[in-house]
Amino acid sequence: MATVKVTDSSFNADVIESDTPVLVDFWAEWCAPCKQIAPALEDVSEEFAGKMKIAKVNIDDDPDTPSKFHVRAIPTLMIFKGGQVVATKSGALTKSKLAEWISEHVDDGAALSA
Repeated sequence: MATVKVTDSSFNADVIESDTPVLVDFWAEWCAPCKQIAPALEDVSEEFAGKMKIAKVNIDDDPDTPSKFHVRAIPTLMIFKGGQVVATKSGALTKSKLAEWISEHVDDGAALSA
C-alpha cells in the first residue's frame, strides 16, 4: 500500500472516519526535509499495510486542514485513531525511528480501550 493523497475535502472521510489508524504527513513541494522523509514514508506504508494508512496533505494545495490542526512547521506527522490526534512529530525522521514511533501507536490495541 502506497501513501494516499488527502485533500481538505477528503480529510474527514479518509482520516477522521477511518476504521484504521492514519498517519498524516503535512508537507510541501519546496520543503527539503519533506522530500527527505518521503521514501521512508513509502517504505513504512508497505510495512504497516493493513494496520495503518499513510496519508499526505500538501499544505500549499490544501491549507484548511493544516490550519485546523495548528501545523506550524513541516514536515509534521500526526497519527489519528478514532478521529483523534494521538501523537505528533515534527521534522524528518529516519525510517527506523519512523517505524518505531508508528509501532508505539499501532500495536497497542489494549491501550486503546484502557
